[in-house]
Amino acid sequence: MDVLYFAWVRERIGVPREVVETSAATVMELVEELRAREERYAVAFEDISALRVALDQELSEFDAPLAGVREVAFFPPMTGG
Repeated sequence: MDVLYFAWVRERIGVPREVVETSAATVMELVEELRAREERYAVAFEDISALRVALDQELSEFDAPLAGVREVAFFPPMTGG
C-alpha cells in the first residue's frame, strides 16, 4: 500500500511517500511495524496523539482496519487561521 507523510512527519522520516508491504490488520499495527523499522520512524510515531490518519483520503482512527485500503496518510492536526 502507499503510505504518505506530511509536514513534520515527512521531515522526520525523510520521504514524502513510500510503498509498504505489510501484514498489519489495523492502522496501529502498521504504526508499530513502521516504528520497528528505524529510529527515524520511531521518532516520527513516538506520540500518535499528535497525529491524524486518513485511509484512502478519508479521515480515520488508529484502530481502523486496513483491509482493502490502498493509501494511508499520516499528518499533524490541521489548524485554522
